[in-house]
Amino acid sequence: MTLFRTVGPLVEPVTPAEAKAHLRIGHASEDALLEGLIRAAREEVEKTTGQALIDQSWRLTMDDWPQGATVFLNRTPVREVISVTVFDDDGAASLVDPASYQLDSHACPARLAFAERPLPGRRLNGIEIDFRAGYGEAGTDVPDLLRRAIVLLVAHWFEFRASFDAKDQPVSLPVGYQRLVNRYRKPRL
Repeated sequence: MTLFRTVGPLVEPVTPAEAKAHLRIGHASEDALLEGLIRAAREEVEKTTGQALIDQSWRLTMDDWPQGATVFLNRTPVREVISVTVFDDDGAASLVDPASYQLDSHACPARLAFAERPLPGRRLNGIEIDFRAGYGEAGTDVPDLLRRAIVLLVAHWFEFRASFDAKDQPVSLPVGYQRLVNRYRKPRL
């Protein structure tokens, strides 16, 4: 199984203005740095929690169906399943009828139960499940604790910017960060 993002978020959960207010910065000379730190902090929070904060599209590829009739979508919250595609041995794609599967978006991780599972003909990546995950299209849709975790990371990394670039983060995590994200961490199986 391979899970990867096909369309990233269009906005960040925290704006540069919000980060500047937290840091008490009154000028625009650090805006590019702050934007990079916000992006890096969002990616760190998403990696730590298994969450998609702002709406984004994902694809789960599988070689074959798992045992049982349930597929776990390890990115939450899942908003909708866009399509389930099965490839035959010639590489021709066929869509699985949406009436033959049901999404449980309230489970963590979300799960997709199938009544019918057509067998893939392709040996590798014969099944693709495309879905949309995220809390919404705006930063205000994201839970406040996760937004605060991002601001905390941005402030911490901003203070250590002389030693490390935004692309080098996370070099360290501030005290209190784990408390903010623990409630949203993905369960270990």
